[in-house]
Amino acid sequence: MGAEQIRRWESGALAHAVTDPFGQGPLPWLRGSEQYFGDTGQVVPWYADPTLARGGHGGPRSADDVHRQIKGFASTGAVAPGEAIDFHITVDPPQQFSVDIYRIGHYAGDGASKITTSPRLPGIVQPAPLTADRTVSCHHWWLSWRLQVPSYWSIGAYVAVLTTLDGYRSHIPFTVRDSHPADLLLLLPDITWQAYNLYPEDGRTGASLYHAWDEDGRLLGEEDAATTVSFDRPYAGAGLPLHVGHAYDFIRWAERYGYDLAYADARDLHAGRVDPTRYRGLVFPGHDEYWSVPMRRTVELARDQGTSLVFLSANTMYWQVELSPSPSGVPDRLLTCRKRRGPGKPALWREIDRPEQQLLGIQYAGRVPEPHPMVVRNADHWLWDATGAGEGDELPGLVAGEADRYFPRTALPEHRRRILLAHSPYRDSEDVTRHQETSLYRAPSGALVFASGTFAWSPALDRPGHVDLRIQRATANLLDRICKRD
Repeated sequence: MGAEQIRRWESGALAHAVTDPFGQGPLPWLRGSEQYFGDTGQVVPWYADPTLARGGHGGPRSADDVHRQIKGFASTGAVAPGEAIDFHITVDPPQQFSVDIYRIGHYAGDGASKITTSPRLPGIVQPAPLTADRTVSCHHWWLSWRLQVPSYWSIGAYVAVLTTLDGYRSHIPFTVRDSHPADLLLLLPDITWQAYNLYPEDGRTGASLYHAWDEDGRLLGEEDAATTVSFDRPYAGAGLPLHVGHAYDFIRWAERYGYDLAYADARDLHAGRVDPTRYRGLVFPGHDEYWSVPMRRTVELARDQGTSLVFLSANTMYWQVELSPSPSGVPDRLLTCRKRRGPGKPALWREIDRPEQQLLGIQYAGRVPEPHPMVVRNADHWLWDATGAGEGDELPGLVAGEADRYFPRTALPEHRRRILLAHSPYRDSEDVTRHQETSLYRAPSGALVFASGTFAWSPALDRPGHVDLRIQRATANLLDRICKRD
């Protein structure tokens, strides 16, 4: 393809679009005109400038993986106040750039707040990514900027917004965490984000656990994809993970209503940095498909000790993964999932004789090609109190993306009471009728375990065009009960 022509072709985002029917470009977190197509055909996100927010033209443009105008990654996923986080950034052509740090939250409807701005920084063209057996890594990039996180910063989900002098823009998400007790711990699914990352989306070298390219620039499927991916690289496209908006939808809603939230990411859970006894509930707000053995062990122990679990998506804990150090020895920078390839044990939890349903109460059933209504079941249950939802009512568009259901031949977790709160027919890609289900059970410890069984739950909390007041109320009923230990 011509060097100047960016094909919005078989990109990772488009390849996976079927699993995210809420398509709002890379970043549905600030209000106003949420997306704008720049002169390259790339989506330019929200805050680029007030003119763009009103639908005007001009202003910053979104960087891409072909020209690499500005791209970067962070040395770690989560950092505590008082610690430093390193950013490794490439700029082409070399020029000055700046970094604006935003924190995601409600902020009177804005959705994020600018916390600080870097000085003007010198930008260089970093070396080409290294590739080995389809694993792409930029661990050899020079340090561009070190951010010392002040001790007074609020914990939360943050985004570094990179902007070149000539107006190109990219993003790096990161988390600020601490270990103080809170009612709820929000776990950002950074392991799943990386599994889907096709950087560089250039038609040649990029690879995820789903896709890679052949020498003619054709997108290949899972059988030819990477088995190991690196965290030492930017996210493809505008620099934000696929499905990142699902977590941000929950954060905006929960902070608006004053829930006491702590923050961590999936690698914190994996590495043993999460003490579940400090929290009344663990919340998994978005698509959280890839789990390591330590992640599952910690979460099952949390449930058995009385910490509630809230899963607000579908297809959770489907693949078993391993994390290993980078070539320089930094822990948990490489993610490996063999899928169905090569010797050794299978990588699906349910094929290792540890089905997800034994933790979640339901498990992954398949994709939902077109959104369908969620059909309310057991409307007299407290989850549906004050929602106005009646038995058999249909909540439009709430079964979307992917769906879970109860598998009768798979063992349920030990429980005191277990109930299905939705039973919703939908048509799969073969036009066969399937059913989505939403599950809640109380473990012997008293912990509640909720699984929404659909991708559409978090967007229904605060995504423009997808808000459902009944889902907002039901979620509040659940979290209020967990926080009060009812």
